[in-house]
Amino acid sequence: MPFRIEDSVRYAKTHEWVRVDGNEAVIGISDYAQDRMSEVVFVDLPAVGKAASKEGALLVIESVKTSEDVFSLVSGTVSAVNHALSASPKLVNKNPLGKGWLLEINLADAKELDSLMNAGAYRALLSTL
Repeated sequence: MPFRIEDSVRYAKTHEWVRVDGNEAVIGISDYAQDRMSEVVFVDLPAVGKAASKEGALLVIESVKTSEDVFSLVSGTVSAVNHALSASPKLVNKNPLGKGWLLEINLADAKELDSLMNAGAYRALLSTL
């Protein structure tokens, strides 16, 4: 099954993505990750203002199959969360790179993005799984 991968975002080996707009980093999980999890039933969103550290656990997503931690791809402060997921967690499945985004972080150090994969590298990773 071909998974949706956007060229405008960076990816982690743990299958999170980040899209940067100015000093804000929007984070979500990849199409591959949502497919592996199956039907998402709950997203435990963090509080706005929570400190985030690169590679630190940010939140938990629960599905009918599993419960998974989502890790921060950057350091900073949570500046927004996707409240729509409280009422409709399936948005993560329907549109993981769009309306199923998880949260925004005010970036502390944009250089942390350099360690993440571009779309081509992420496609290559998926081809090995």
